[in-house]
Amino acid sequence: MTLLRSIDIPPVWLLAALAAAWAQATHWSMGLSFGPVWADLLGGLLVGGGVLLAVLAIVEMRRHQTTIHPHQDSARLVQSGIFSRSRNPIYVGDVMILAGFILYWDAVLALPLVPVFLWILERRFVIPEENRLRKTFRMDFARYCEKVRRWV
Repeated sequence: MTLLRSIDIPPVWLLAALAAAWAQATHWSMGLSFGPVWADLLGGLLVGGGVLLAVLAIVEMRRHQTTIHPHQDSARLVQSGIFSRSRNPIYVGDVMILAGFILYWDAVLALPLVPVFLWILERRFVIPEENRLRKTFRMDFARYCEKVRRWV
């Protein structure tokens, strides 16, 4: 695997988005704020919920002995646990973490990073992963897609 491909993973994109949000909040806040308390509370809940969601998904994937790396082929189609509610719980968790930190840091102008980050995840990771799963698991994946939504 090349160096660029090995660092082209969702946590790297999440860190880049978090760095941009933090820089905006620290250097270019322009006096904008979400409010005193509710943004901190909601931000903390989103970050905590996002971490919990990602951990539940990783544990479930490990239990089924399949990879969490988005560029590798899955050994199994995981449909249990948190994957019975969302086909992409780790990515949902990543988006929640980004949104939570944006709220917590009062990075008002960084809010557009949330849909941009979601778009990047979908184009770079979700669609290629689903195409590989569709080729590997065929009808099982088709039935899974009918039962479980992509995001929530």
